[in-house]
Amino acid sequence: MKDDASELLKQTQAWAGRRVLVVGDLTLDEYVYGEPTSISREAPVVVLEFTRREFLPGGACSPACTIQLLGGEAHLLGVCGADGNAQSLRDCLQQYGVSDAWLVVDGNRPTPTKTRICALLRGSVISAQQIARLNVVDRSPLSPAVEEHILALLEEQIPQSDAALVSNYLLGMISQKVVDAVRWLGQRHGKLLTVDSQGDLSRFVGYDLIKCNQPDAEAALRRRLESEDDFRVAMHQLATELEAKAIMITRGAEGSSVFERTADGSAYHHFPVPVRSEIIDVTGAGDAVIAVLTLALSAGAELAVAAKIANVAAGIVVRRWGNVPVNINELTAALG
Repeated sequence: MKDDASELLKQTQAWAGRRVLVVGDLTLDEYVYGEPTSISREAPVVVLEFTRREFLPGGACSPACTIQLLGGEAHLLGVCGADGNAQSLRDCLQQYGVSDAWLVVDGNRPTPTKTRICALLRGSVISAQQIARLNVVDRSPLSPAVEEHILALLEEQIPQSDAALVSNYLLGMISQKVVDAVRWLGQRHGKLLTVDSQGDLSRFVGYDLIKCNQPDAEAALRRRLESEDDFRVAMHQLATELEAKAIMITRGAEGSSVFERTADGSAYHHFPVPVRSEIIDVTGAGDAVIAVLTLALSAGAELAVAAKIANVAAGIVVRRWGNVPVNINELTAALG
């Protein structure tokens, strides 16, 4: 495998127009910034004087926007409320070129919103410090009517897509019926199926690639993972039990590891974080990874190559503040 810069750049050229259906929990990421002025007399907390507010795509919106910015065609399917934050979310998606045509409105649920209260820092490499976060979410199951609407959209969209990416943030969208429908339709029509999941991995038996973080992998296996041999054995076990072609485990500051089952055996690769000392904010790194993996694999890349590019994309994201998707110009510059 020719794994140099020119080969990696060549791979990105194959992404243009690849259609990926992103199915998952939508989130509006709100950042509220203020200048620290004093300590409150009411409680031992810092007082911030408001300066600005901004919105960024979170949850499943993040990989969808990344796919769009990397040259793919992202179609986003998820549930939002009938509230002001839903409009802010739609405006966010429009800014990144992602259609809101497949957003299902449920007036009985709020649009999932994560509000980060941030203190601006002067004279620091890091532009802001998160003080607190307020989540407005409804984790209850979808109503039967909303779920049926989603299932109908899956039947319409998956046959027209090159891949389906499930982004599960445990906010109610990814019911077992949705998981099963994506798997059945994807396998029936020969589509690549990837998943980035929190929580119970056993729900995703039969997906092509399953990505999770180290704590969720350890929970699924009921043991700690420390050495490279631990990860190699564990990922082989997960791939076998989940009937997956490939497994990726993100390992925080240690980078990520991938395992794949091949016709003549298996392969394991570990990719360290490019520059650990430059990490500013890890928000969105996992979304960048699953977006690149899905795009690259749908375009025929080998897993090791796709994972290497994904690791570079994550390295771009963690070196800046906020959940800002990486674009194709940034990625090709980093690869070159």
